[in-house]
Order: sequence, then C-alpha cells, then structure tokens
Amino acid sequence: MKIAIATDHNGVDQKKDIIKKLSNYEILDKSPHNNDTDDYPDYAFKVAESIKNKEADFGILMCGTGIGMSIAANKVKGIRCAHCSSVEQAYLARLHNDANIIALSYKQDINELIAMIEKFLTTEKSLEERHLRRVKKIINYEEGTYNEL
Repeated sequence: MKIAIATDHNGVDQKKDIIKKLSNYEILDKSPHNNDTDDYPDYAFKVAESIKNKEADFGILMCGTGIGMSIAANKVKGIRCAHCSSVEQAYLARLHNDANIIALSYKQDINELIAMIEKFLTTEKSLEERHLRRVKKIINYEEGTYNEL
C-alpha cells in the first residue's frame, strides 16, 4: 500500500516520526522541504492529486489544526478527506465515508496521531447499502449527475 504524506511548516518533526512508524508501507513524502512561509493548500493539493492519479492509495495531511488541509484537499475531484481528532473518527471516516485522506492537527500527541493513522489505514470501507448509497451521492454530485433534490 502506498501512502502520500505532507505537512506545512507545522508538524515537520511529527511527520518524520510518522514516516518511521509506518515503515511497513511505501511512503511518498510530498513535503520534503518545508520552510516558515510555505502554504498548506500547496501540500494538500499534492497529496490529493497523488490519490486522484492513483500514485498513492491513501493520504495523510497535517497542519496547525488539520482543518485547512481538509478543506483544500476536498477541492480535488475524487477526494474524501476527513479531518479527524480521535481514533473513533478515523475509524468511522473510513468505514462509513470511504475517506481516502486523513487530515490531522500536528498539536496532538504523537501516539494519538499514530493510533488514528493506523486505524484509518487498517479499516475497510463498509459494504452496507446505506453507506455505499451515501458515498455514491457524493460522487454523483461531484460529477454533476446528482438529481436527488
């Protein structure tokens, strides 16, 4: 499994720790050279595009809160980026929403970050009809074919 990861200038040390911890995955570091003036959308787009182009299977994004990264990543077609702050949210983002990117705050404890990432990466999407139907509506809306309203 290939994982694309990036952070802005916040979270560089945490990203390095996460990459070490995920040594059983192929990691694509999309922010290898951060500086104090970098902008989170640039890295969110890099990770999201790597998912869209099938260069990576999943993505991990970090910034001060994770919120900006999630907003930017969700602008890329085919991306379902979930901002998570607990293991349960990471689990449900994959299970119910078939999220393909997790966005995190670098300010959380590194062990919590790793636990969320591991839960996200090891959870399969639900095959329950209600969850598949809901995700399909999101995809249809994105493609301009949603006509439920």
